[in-house]
This record gives sequence, structure tokens and C-alpha cells, in this order.
Amino acid sequence: MSLPGSAHPPQPPLPHVLWIGGPPAAGKTTVARLIARRHGLRWYNADAHTWEHRDRAIAAGHPAAIRFEALSRAERWSVPEAELIAMSLHHERGRMIVDDLRALPPAPLIIAEGTPITPAVVATVPGGPASSVWLQPSAEMQRARLRERGLPAGAGQLTLYRSLVGEIEAEVAEYGARRLVLDGAGEVEETVEAVEKIFAEALSAGPVAETAGERARLLRYANRAAVAQYEAFFARPWSPGDARTSVHAFACECGRTDCRDDLDLAIADFPAPPDDAASPPVLAPGHRAP
Repeated sequence: MSLPGSAHPPQPPLPHVLWIGGPPAAGKTTVARLIARRHGLRWYNADAHTWEHRDRAIAAGHPAAIRFEALSRAERWSVPEAELIAMSLHHERGRMIVDDLRALPPAPLIIAEGTPITPAVVATVPGGPASSVWLQPSAEMQRARLRERGLPAGAGQLTLYRSLVGEIEAEVAEYGARRLVLDGAGEVEETVEAVEKIFAEALSAGPVAETAGERARLLRYANRAAVAQYEAFFARPWSPGDARTSVHAFACECGRTDCRDDLDLAIADFPAPPDDAASPPVLAPGHRAP
């Protein structure tokens, strides 16, 4: 079955991409989001493209993607472990992510994070492993974070997530990839600083967004990706949600380098496109547009 991005012809390098991989609940999103806001980078969140990637797989006739959509929510999480991994499109999505990144502007730097970003995927990009790290949480840390998400013991999601831990750890060892082992004892800022040290040379060389306006546009890009993620999910006939009642924590678009504030908004209340100068920014209380 051929999928978008499934072939491996020689490809140009992506020197402007910083890669963060790791299993679910490793803290990838939190770390990448903070680094992007602090340094003026474009944040590519693989989770925000989940349903877009599924639609691409369905259009290509991928049987596991088609089966996932056909099953009820209860049925799809009760299948055998091997089928859970197949229906997650873990291996196929990694190559789609590379295609997505090639379609983005080369400036400023992109920090890309997601579970499907594996050492095998990054190894297909010339020079890619030079700016890459895999976050490896302890079993206790992952269990605690998954409990915080409300996943009950024995849930199919837990089975999938734990299976992905083993797959990713095996690849990290096989490729000799850089890893950062986490036990949950430290603060998030410690992990951020550790990843910043790994990426220090690339962050110093840039390019990065220099002005508040440039940073605000990058924040809008990330916020818009989240809206698209929800909309693609709501389009499923089996989806239980809708844009009026579902709320997301959007990044404040003031563009200040020290801003870490988010604003909870219903998806339906996020400004409609186009994302041009006339579109009102999403701002935390007391913050001003750049």
C-alpha cells in the first residue's frame, strides 16, 4: 500500500528542523511549545495533524486506517495489540510528517515533536539526527501522566502507548540516537533547559523570529493547527464533540518572548480565517497585540 511520503528517494536536508520524539506522555509537547515561544520558532505539533494524516491514509486506501474509522470507539480499542499499532498509523505518519515539514517555510527554525517522529524516520533526512533528541520517561512517570489524562487501567489506549514505548526504545538503541531519560522527579523547566542545551548550536545560528509581530504569526500558525485538528475530528460521523462546546487552551498571541499565558476558548470562538492583519489576535487578559 503506497501512502503519501511512503517512498524513500534521495531527499534534501532539513537543517532548519529540530526534532523531538518519544512515547506518549513523555512531555514532548510541553517542552517544544515552551522552547518555540521562548526562542521564536515555528512549533510543529504532530498531534495537531493526526486526523489530516488519517484522511490522507484513507484516500490512499490504507486498510488499517479504513478499519479504524469503521469500528465503534469501543471496538477499536479492544483489538489485539498488533492491530492497535497498525491502526495508529505510527510508522506511516512519520513519513507524512517529513512531507509536512518540507512544505513549510525554511525560516524560522521549526521545532517538530511527536510520537511518530522516530530515529528511523529522522535517519531518512540527511543531517536530521544532528538536531534530534528522544525523551524517554520512566514507566512510573508515564503511568502517572496517563492517569492524569483520565485513562483507566487496562484501557486500549494504555496498551497502545506502552507498546510504543518498547518500539521507540528499540529504535533509539538501534540507531544510537540521543535520548534524555526522565524520571518525573525534576521540574518541566529542567527538561526544557536540557533540551535547549542539546539544540544550543542550532538555536544560536537561527534563523528565529525577531519581532513580536513575527512571533505572533507563528503562534497563530500553531493555534490554527489546533483548530484544524478539532474540526477534522468533529467531521467524523462517530465524533461525540462539536465546535461550540469543546474548549482548547490557545497560546496568547501577544508575541512577547516572556509570555507563557494561554486562553481557554471554544473552538467555534476562535477567529475565522484568513489569518491576516485584519484577524483579531487571541490575547490573555491584560496583554496587547504586537
